[in-house]
Amino acid sequence: MAIVAQHTKFSKVAWPVLAWAVGLLFFFPIFFMVMTSFKTDADAVKPEFLFRFTPTLENYTNMTNNYDYWRFATNSVITSVTATLFTLFVAVPCAYAMAFNPSRGTKDILMWMLSTKMLPAAAVLYPMIFMAKSLGIYDTKFLIVMVLSLINLPIAVWMLFTYFKDIPKDIIEAGQMDGLNTWGEVREILIPLAWGGIASTALLVFIFCWNEAYWTVRLTTIDAATLSKLIEGNRAPEGLFFGRLSAVSTAAVGPIVVLGWFCQKQLVQGLTFGAVK
Repeated sequence: MAIVAQHTKFSKVAWPVLAWAVGLLFFFPIFFMVMTSFKTDADAVKPEFLFRFTPTLENYTNMTNNYDYWRFATNSVITSVTATLFTLFVAVPCAYAMAFNPSRGTKDILMWMLSTKMLPAAAVLYPMIFMAKSLGIYDTKFLIVMVLSLINLPIAVWMLFTYFKDIPKDIIEAGQMDGLNTWGEVREILIPLAWGGIASTALLVFIFCWNEAYWTVRLTTIDAATLSKLIEGNRAPEGLFFGRLSAVSTAAVGPIVVLGWFCQKQLVQGLTFGAVK
């Protein structure tokens, strides 16, 4: 009994300490990035100024005055929000059909959709650029929205399908007996019951859209360039722009970190939806 009690006491102390250690380990790169953003480009590469330095807002002033930060930020907001809404507009009815009217090929279709996420993006980069330029939509918000929607659609469908499967089919059938059409079932029954799952899916899709760098950097030049493009334009192999790069990166990840912090309850609720019967 004494050994069990000691083990329990040790576990109560060890697991929280381990959790804090892992949390600090993941938080340190963000802390270092924010700290570096308040250094000059010269101080950012000097080891002696790693923690002891004179803070400056030079990088943020330069970012807003010389790099047109707000235009890039506006493009990021427009493309991310629009892509998220369009993804849900397609994913909700798709997941609804697969969850409540499955066919023999439903599982195969779901696996095929998920398998598209395993395709290397570089393999289709040239065809994508060629088609975009041929159609005259290269470096447009329309192209970025379509690409972001398509690459996130499989994840959205899978998540929503999981949430919808936990809703009793009898409720849907009761709505049909009351005369509800398909749109009425989605609006009056499905969305209210699976709101937590839909909200968490929307949040994750928005985060993926906001953080997407590969396609937004390579399919834009000026007009539709997002914050990823601005970050890419401030990097240098010599490390001469570490201060400015950190400032731009901080300004890019700041909004999404704040959003995740305030929406963590909805996110956890959605991710655990249906986990406990």
